[in-house]
Amino acid sequence: MRIAALDIGGTSIKSGIWTGGLAEEVREEATEAKKGGPAVMAKAKEILSGYGRFDAVGISTAGQVNSKEGYIRYANENIPGYTGMRIRDILEEEFHVPVAVENDVNAAAIGEGRFGAGKDMEDFLCITYGTGVGGAVVIGKEIYRGDSFSAGEFGGVLIHPEARVPGEAFSGCYERYASATALTARAKQLDETLTDGRKIFSRIEEPAVRQVVDSWIDEIVWGLISIIHIFNPACIILGGGVMAQPYILSQVQEKIQKEIMPSFRRVQIRQAQMGNQAGLLGAAYLASSRLDV
Repeated sequence: MRIAALDIGGTSIKSGIWTGGLAEEVREEATEAKKGGPAVMAKAKEILSGYGRFDAVGISTAGQVNSKEGYIRYANENIPGYTGMRIRDILEEEFHVPVAVENDVNAAAIGEGRFGAGKDMEDFLCITYGTGVGGAVVIGKEIYRGDSFSAGEFGGVLIHPEARVPGEAFSGCYERYASATALTARAKQLDETLTDGRKIFSRIEEPAVRQVVDSWIDEIVWGLISIIHIFNPACIILGGGVMAQPYILSQVQEKIQKEIMPSFRRVQIRQAQMGNQAGLLGAAYLASSRLDV
């Protein structure tokens, strides 16, 4: 079994081949998303053609995905013209193999659940902190997708109602305060040279920088309090590049235990393990199940 996988993001497209272990022949190219959805699909075809023979294709992609039919239900203007793109139909017509298409956070959750931090868990939540905040709900090793394939939109949890602007999506919500983007925005108010997580954490011993980080971690915890009390999960896996910082995980674990009800304190807060491989592995695993159809 040889499965080609793509992880299509707004900035880059990661690709690789899966034969049952980790992804192999991993490559990365710029998405050039501003050229629009059709151009992204043309690039996807070009990348896949470079891998020779394969038995199926797994696609992890930004946007809201109807995974049953394999098309983009909605995508914002980061990839213009991507909404409605029938990815499965396009790629099956091109390569004549089964194609599975899934939202990127859902695919990463499947990757973590099958191969990474959640492999010993039947049920867990996966939350990623990056440009925004994404989430996935895993029940019995399968994604719970909700009525319109959009369950797990944890970035929409309202944590600052005083900042809510009627009709403005995500105003006052978790994504605006707990994303890596939010951390960088806070840090740049302190020092405009603090433009990314690596620079911020290189100066974590400075009291003013630590205070910025600690205030941001508080925002992460406020959202997790509600999520934990709603789902009563055994495990929450935290992903996104910034979560590789051990300080964040330790502080979240410590603060959560003080803030949630005692009967919920069995919850485990874990760091994602698979990094950039998670989405590729999840997409490939889903594509492998299409071979049995």
